Amino acid sequence: MTEDDAADADTPTDAHSSDESHPNEAPEDGAADETSSRRPRENHPSTVADVRADDERTHSDGDDGDDDDESVRRADDDLATEPTDAAADLATDRDADTDTPATPSVLDVSLDGFYDALEAEGRPVVTAQQAGRNLGLSQSAAADALDQLARDGVVQRVNVETDPVVYYPTEWGRLAERERIVLFPERREVVVDRPTQYTRARLAQFAHLVDSTGDRNTGTRGYLYKIRQEDVWQAPFDELDSLLSLMRSVLPRRSPHLETWVENQWKRANQFRLYTHEDDYVVLEAASESLMGNVGRQKLDEEHLVAPISDTESWVRDGKEAHIKRILYEAGYPVKDDRDLETGDPLNVELRVELRDYQRDWVDRFTDQKAGVLVGPPGAGKTVTGIGVLAAVGGETLVLVPSRELAAQWRTEILKHTSLSEDQIGEYHGGQKQVRPVTIATYQTAGMDRHRSLFDDREWGLIVYDEVHHVPSRIYRRSADLQAKHRLGLSATPIREDDKEKEIFTLIGPPIGTDWSKLFEAGYVQEPEVEIRYVPWADDTVRNEWSSADGRERHQLAAMNPQKVAETRRLLRQHPESKALVFVDYLDQGEEMAEALDVPFVNGEMRHHHRERLFERFREGQLRTLVISRVGDEGIDLPNAELAVVASGLGGSRRQGAQRAGRTMRPAGNALVYVLATRGTTEEDFAQRQMRHLAEKGVRVTESDLTD
Repeated sequence: MTEDDAADADTPTDAHSSDESHPNEAPEDGAADETSSRRPRENHPSTVADVRADDERTHSDGDDGDDDDESVRRADDDLATEPTDAAADLATDRDADTDTPATPSVLDVSLDGFYDALEAEGRPVVTAQQAGRNLGLSQSAAADALDQLARDGVVQRVNVETDPVVYYPTEWGRLAERERIVLFPERREVVVDRPTQYTRARLAQFAHLVDSTGDRNTGTRGYLYKIRQEDVWQAPFDELDSLLSLMRSVLPRRSPHLETWVENQWKRANQFRLYTHEDDYVVLEAASESLMGNVGRQKLDEEHLVAPISDTESWVRDGKEAHIKRILYEAGYPVKDDRDLETGDPLNVELRVELRDYQRDWVDRFTDQKAGVLVGPPGAGKTVTGIGVLAAVGGETLVLVPSRELAAQWRTEILKHTSLSEDQIGEYHGGQKQVRPVTIATYQTAGMDRHRSLFDDREWGLIVYDEVHHVPSRIYRRSADLQAKHRLGLSATPIREDDKEKEIFTLIGPPIGTDWSKLFEAGYVQEPEVEIRYVPWADDTVRNEWSSADGRERHQLAAMNPQKVAETRRLLRQHPESKALVFVDYLDQGEEMAEALDVPFVNGEMRHHHRERLFERFREGQLRTLVISRVGDEGIDLPNAELAVVASGLGGSRRQGAQRAGRTMRPAGNALVYVLATRGTTEEDFAQRQMRHLAEKGVRVTESDLTD
């Protein structure tokens, strides 16, 4: 076995005995001295518990002392980084700077205070803004204080890319025992025990969270990530080196085997492309003759290709572009789409809003790609960015949305932020049928056969799919005929977490997005504070009724635990100044909750105009609390919600959980989310799974048990 083979072996050993451990490795202090009485498994681990069992068995079986196979690191290894030029300059100028008198607040900041800020953030590094909010300082004062600690040598200052600057303690003894990462390169699996939110956010950029397990009372929780080819294709990087650099900074040590696989997957994403020939037909081009012969022409037939025009190019049959992209995607070769797309009938649109930097970047990237899905947190302004794309394309536009409320919302936003007049914008749904240069239609109406002409009545240059994960299959089928148009999807849900991943990628386009943490740190979106509260049963009678039930009735009884009403009332008393949304899934529970709180209950059975009137009163501050059903899960504009209480609905998707938490993720004010789960029921697991998407993005998710 070669040294590289040994480094990539799938059986991990203890990092603290390895001669190749990271230079900043802190003493283990017994944190990883676990043994296991579990029976050894022969099969690959499919859960975190299985992987832990494999890992623990390796420790207990004994080793020959060669620990080069270990792929474990701790939190301090993230930052085994050479000092930046800025930090070096600060060190050089130390003598001159120390004569500058510090403000009293800066002098008060000690290393212990910095550790307290780290504890409060739940991260191994912090920006000056994050430290300041925990130390009671302004961002500039916190930066001065941290720079002074850096000059004293007890804190390190590092530039992450170009912005923002982050700080971490020089000595990592207090944090080192928190986090342990194990890499299984052959299976492309990463297991993390007690990860910081910072580590989880970085892992999410190239890996997919598939399982978590552990004991919330002891804080020992593990996470299993897998690295799939789709994760590599959709990683938010323009260069392979940037992706590999991030992986090396997060994973315990370099794995030649894994990096070779990642490089191969990265290259696969650029092996086929579609482009428009000068004679105005579409061509499929392969990177090599062998690729076209062994993959392209093997997977595709005369139904898709008219004829070869060279050893690496084939003439594409009209209307088969989407089919070709899907077939090659499933074969492991996502197709790059470089075709000249139609701009439709021209539409002169003047944008009357100043886009934020990241929104301009999204528009520019879409303009280059001509198709794609904007992926960002709720409150990031995806609708406004979509309007920016509309103006950039400059063609007549069809906007597809899940609900009439969203259609009205889009109309209002377009009128507010562009030069378009009311007679240029139409709505097309059950209430009205107006086909105008910009037409906003619901998926339900647009998908009906009798309204098929909507897609053909005008020369659309842009099709917008809002809340793209809601697109019904019949709309996807029609999208196959819209491949000559610019196509824009909007979603808060990462595409790789959606069951319709292939359809979204091939029929609409690849993801375009921004790291959530950058938007949090820049203050564009308020980072929510999420707490899962495990609620006891109201009394033994209710608990016994639940114990004797099964199936749907059992889920409903757990969801409607009367103790949740008392806890919701308590939370509203604790935050009397916050505008609050209380989410429920059952009409009976919603009515009971609304009656107990003496507030309105907004649900799908309510007439549209009545719902909209309540929403408007909430926006204007006339109502401080609403109980709301699933009608509020997607896209309804409630920008001033500061508190969300998820009282039921924990059997829904992770996307639903993220959307409900997202009702509070706005640029200003507090952002508090409480998820209520009945203790000892499947709601516990549902709650953890629903919040997984937010935690994966670096949002702090805490858990607490309420006393009986």
